[in-house]
Amino acid sequence: MASWQEQLRFDPLAPLLSAGNEALGYFARRDLLGEPAGPIQALWSLPGVQRILRKQLPNGAWPRPGVNQHPAINVELTEAWRQLRFLVEQYGLTREHPQVERACEFVFSCQSAAGDLRGMLANQYATYYTGAIMALLIQAGYEDDPRIEKGFHWLLGMRQEDGGWSIPLLTHKLDRTTQYRLTSEHAEPLEPDRAKPFSHNATGMVLRAFAVHPAWRQSEAALAAGRLLRGRFFQPDAYTSYHAAGYWLRFDYPFWWNHLVAALDSLSRMDFSRDDAQIGAALNWLVRHQRADGLWDVAYARAQERETGRSGEMRPWITLAICRLFHRWYGSGKS
Repeated sequence: MASWQEQLRFDPLAPLLSAGNEALGYFARRDLLGEPAGPIQALWSLPGVQRILRKQLPNGAWPRPGVNQHPAINVELTEAWRQLRFLVEQYGLTREHPQVERACEFVFSCQSAAGDLRGMLANQYATYYTGAIMALLIQAGYEDDPRIEKGFHWLLGMRQEDGGWSIPLLTHKLDRTTQYRLTSEHAEPLEPDRAKPFSHNATGMVLRAFAVHPAWRQSEAALAAGRLLRGRFFQPDAYTSYHAAGYWLRFDYPFWWNHLVAALDSLSRMDFSRDDAQIGAALNWLVRHQRADGLWDVAYARAQERETGRSGEMRPWITLAICRLFHRWYGSGKS
């Protein structure tokens, strides 16, 4: 048994390999067992990929069902991010695939002159979305693209005084009507009140871009943000959006919002030790909460989410993400 498996209470490999999901099995063999799994392109013709690609628009985006009630919000950008998450994270597609390249170029077309990806919150700054989407672009093969470099420099310029990130709009005391107007119209973006504390939810999403980049993950700015993030495990956020501490324990994969597994995924790619007290406590929490079937649940804050609908399908993928954490920290001799 591999050293990373010895840290766990139950065997997670058996349910991953027997799940009947070809993509899941591929990544389990490649990333956890170190076995030759064949070319990643073998996954690109799977039915799940084709279902997503069939709906792609000529401009590279995807349509969103229903009527867009907020014309200033770029719903096509939202849908491009939503679908790229599955294509890149669950099927390993890169810019080598022409439709993924088209999707990524559509995303880049939403980059402002300043460097951020604009449109998710109308014309307001969306630091967290910019970072999370950049992470996918990097994983799709754009790590050396000057537009990615421009995005990193913009993110560095948007930090709070404490070194983390916020959602700039939320650093101001705005009534609900004003906030709704600013995110529904082409209003000038509000600069953050940099004296306000960082948001661990925003910081966790931004940090994904730094963590997946081979050079930027080693920057002092990224490491400082990582130290801030690990210091907020299991605590409420500084802002009202996703404020409750329970959001740390509501998992998803592919990652969308910040949570414990997503945050640890970033830190495990960076220069952080498993012997760090806060990281060790988080890993111990995961060990204690592994289920007897070898898998982890989607949500521990609300028990009724464990086995319902999409949650049941997501459990093996969350388990894969957690096993990758243990493999990085224990499987390669990294302390």
